[in-house]
Amino acid sequence: MNKPIAPDDIRRRAESLGPWFHNMDLGGVWTAPDHFLGDYPGVKFRGFAHAIPEDLTGKSVLDIGCNGGFYSIEMKKRGASRVLGIDFDEDYLAQARFAAEVTGHDIEFRQLSVYDVGALGERFDVVIFMGVLYHLRHPLLALDLIHEHVANDLLVYQSLQRGSPQIDQVPEDADFWDTAMFDSPGYPKLHFIEHSYSQDPTNWWAPNAACSAAMLRSAGFEILAHPEDEVFVCRRVEVEAKPWTGPVYPAKGARP
Repeated sequence: MNKPIAPDDIRRRAESLGPWFHNMDLGGVWTAPDHFLGDYPGVKFRGFAHAIPEDLTGKSVLDIGCNGGFYSIEMKKRGASRVLGIDFDEDYLAQARFAAEVTGHDIEFRQLSVYDVGALGERFDVVIFMGVLYHLRHPLLALDLIHEHVANDLLVYQSLQRGSPQIDQVPEDADFWDTAMFDSPGYPKLHFIEHSYSQDPTNWWAPNAACSAAMLRSAGFEILAHPEDEVFVCRRVEVEAKPWTGPVYPAKGARP
């Protein structure tokens, strides 16, 4: 058994690894005590923790965009036999490894982009995809790759969202001249952020709730629960490819 790390040593090492986005209690030392969202992501997790199985004994978990390791650790606390956290940023991975060391959890962390999850060569019972989609230039591609390569059952999704929380029931198809639905607050909308948002130039997208739901369904995930405004708990389902028959345009001058 590893010898516990003294609080002063935890504080020194945590400060040397900062700044932290995950504000975690490591042996009485908070990693980001001045976090603008307070106890984050703990406060977020408490809003949807009940929607994830409490007992993950024997299950495997992939935490995509693991950041400082908060969700990886929480899944290990629920008994997951294998937890792999991946992130593109080596600084975050260093934080996550340190957090796992302090809390005494055996978790593997690896530097990898979500676009390269196919290189893992395995599927996971639970995939955590929290706080990643809005940082991606190609968000739907990421969901497609998760479905194709690594999701085996559950997907826990969260994204920054802006716009209405309303979710409209949209038709399977619509006439070319039927445009009113696009003006509804509950129609799926993905807002593109061209420059920067909240002082972060990697905030590329801000979906509304309807868009998050629609993208998840489109990628092959059945929504089981929507326990928190930005969180969807889903199950992977097989997707039947739709044949493409080419574009159909209305005849010139056919508008009523």
